[in-house]
Parts: sequence; structure tokens; C-alpha cells
Amino acid sequence: MNAPVTVYRLGKRAAPVNPRWTVEQVQALLDLPLPELLFRAQTAHREHHDPARVQLSTLLSIKTGGCPEDCGYCPQSVRHSTGVEDQDLMALDAVLAAATAAKAAGASRFCMGAAWRGPKQKDLEPVLEMVRAVKALGLETCATLGMLRDGQAEQLREAGLDYYNHNLDTSPEFYGDVIHTREYQDRLDTLERVRNAGLNVCCGGIVGMGEQVRDRAGLIAQLANLDPYPESVPINALVQVEGTPLHGEAPVDILDFVRVIAAARITMPKAFVRLSAGRQQMSDEGQALCFLAGANSIFYGEKLLTTGNPDVARDTALLGRLGMQPL
Repeated sequence: MNAPVTVYRLGKRAAPVNPRWTVEQVQALLDLPLPELLFRAQTAHREHHDPARVQLSTLLSIKTGGCPEDCGYCPQSVRHSTGVEDQDLMALDAVLAAATAAKAAGASRFCMGAAWRGPKQKDLEPVLEMVRAVKALGLETCATLGMLRDGQAEQLREAGLDYYNHNLDTSPEFYGDVIHTREYQDRLDTLERVRNAGLNVCCGGIVGMGEQVRDRAGLIAQLANLDPYPESVPINALVQVEGTPLHGEAPVDILDFVRVIAAARITMPKAFVRLSAGRQQMSDEGQALCFLAGANSIFYGEKLLTTGNPDVARDTALLGRLGMQPL
């Protein structure tokens, strides 16, 4: 029997419990021979999903730059010299035009991201209008706006928001090496507000920030032990941007990245596991392995907030070669 471990829960740091997945169990998955790991991931995937279908999401930065946080990977922080300028919130018409184009290109979910520590009420009001307008197009709606205050998640839900994204980024143990301006528990508190409001949770992390394999296992264990686990789990490969503290880190090996995708699929079998940032640096073969490992969602379009993304034509061609279709 596994020994009790201390895990973070929504709302508080819990006393030692027996979680669904321990860090040791997840690390044992990551250490499996790759053929065995992929077999287990495919088995879990096929029990809950069509392995030939992939969900397409488009992400738009509706408020770029000027963020006061110091996340070591992020080019939008005012603390890093990356050349990203602070821009005002986009106009509703411009957001609606982008959402319309995304739907025409095949996306079923439209995600709006704003570089805030958290929205003030005056910031939230125009975002609520954007959510209503995008929802009216027949798209699923998602937003990532930073930390939420009491009552804000309910306002977003009433406006028609389907998903709220707030990533844990990495394990609790490694988190302080990457971010110093907010605590791990701050992130969990926002996730609790999102859950209590009845919204779907989109929550994942980043691989390739200098973490150890145990940190990757710790991230997956934290996600899998959320109750319930997230409906959408974005797994990102670090996109290195000159001027950020993490620029110059050794790129993550694609097979190690595939292992994280597979572990996410096994531990969170019903979730959409999204192959997110870093795809531009991946070969078609690397992406195909990610789909084989259980990824069934991608960000679709030319840009992820401020960094590049494979364009629509390349994605369409790749899915065609693989015999896969959008949901």
C-alpha cells in the first residue's frame, strides 16, 4: 500500500491523505518503456474518446503585455525585456471578427487571454460582452484572465463562459523556482472559485523549464487529484523567448514530452488533453506521437498569445495525413 502523502487541495493545503495518484505512481508511469506506456495510454484513450478525432481551439490575446507577475517563461511580464509592448484591451468588434474567422477555419472553442494578475471589475465588464458575443456565434468559450476574486467566476458563467483556464504550471516543489509573485495556493484558490461557479476547468502545465522528471510527475499528480480533475488539460513545451529568465534552457526531448502526454491521458482519462505551446518547434512525427499518446486537442491558428503556432494549412495537412478529423 502507498504511504500517505501531502497534496494540495482546492481551498486549502490538506492533511496527509491517500490521493488517487501519488507522485511515485505517476513517476512509475513516466519511467515505463515507451511501447508499454503508449499502449496503456491508448487503451485509456479509446475507452472514452474516438482516437481519430481532435478538438480544435483558437487562442486570442485580447490584452497583451504589461503583466506585473514575474513568471519566468512569460514574455508579457513587465519585469522581462522581451520587446512585448503593453497594449490596451481589444475592441469587441475585433474580437468578434477573430472568433468568426476561427470558426470558419474549423475551430470549435475560442479562448481569450488577458495579461493581468487578475481582472478588476472595470476590466471584467467588457470581457463579459466578448464572452456573450462569441457564445452567440455557436462557439465554446474559454478565458484566461489571471486570478479571480469572489463573484467574478459567477459573472463569467452567466455571460456564457464554458471553460476557465488557470494553469498550475509545474509541481509545488519546483514552482518557486519559476514564479515568485504568487503562491501555488493562489492558483488553487482561483480554481476553487471556478469550480464553485459551475464552470469547466482548463488547467495544465509547462514542460522544459529545467524541472526534473519527479516535478513532471508532481504536476500530473496534482492535476489528477483535483476533485474532479480538469475537463481540459493543456500540456505545453516551453517556448523560449529572449529576455525571459528561462531563455537558454535545454529543449525538452520530444519523447520525454510524449511521456507526459501519456501520463496525463492515463491519470485523467476523460479529459481533453491538449497539445499546446511548443508545437511550432515539433516535427510532424513528434506531434503524431503525441496523438498516439492520447492528445486529442490542439490550439489551432497562427499565434498563441505572443508566440508562434503552426498555421492552419500545416495542421490541416497533418491531420489529413494521419486520417484524423476535427470534432
